[in-house]
Amino acid sequence: MATANKNLSDYDKSKLPQAGHLRIGLVVSEWNSQITENLYQGAYDTLLDCGVSEGNITRLNVPGSFELTFGCKKMIKNLEVDAVIAIGSIIRGETKHFDFVASATAQGIKDLNVTFDIPTIFCVLTDETLQQAIDRSGGKHGNKGSEAAVAAIKMAALSAI
Repeated sequence: MATANKNLSDYDKSKLPQAGHLRIGLVVSEWNSQITENLYQGAYDTLLDCGVSEGNITRLNVPGSFELTFGCKKMIKNLEVDAVIAIGSIIRGETKHFDFVASATAQGIKDLNVTFDIPTIFCVLTDETLQQAIDRSGGKHGNKGSEAAVAAIKMAALSAI
């Protein structure tokens, strides 16, 4: 696993662009909420720690990861945001559903990045087991939400060029 020896929550905020003025959107899947709420909290806490004001963080919930693309698109088109983080969790089951949802979600978020000048950050866990998702959403590997928040800050600064 790529995260085997990496804590996803490690970052050096002194090396990040100034974030106090940024407006960040968080689109959160309600499916696997035990995981997505942890990812949300990791992203939210990191954004605050890096200087983003609480009033500049907007949350929108969607039913599942497949719906993240639509939720992110609506946020980009209707709200003034500098970056959007798509937060979801897809855990492999016994059917091919996992493959279709994971692929469509990744493709949809990629399409948003090609279509719009507002970066959309992929914070969607695609895990084999619930335990892997727990480990990456605040467990022994840290929190992928924190990593996504750092990516959002860096990409928002890049898109301002």
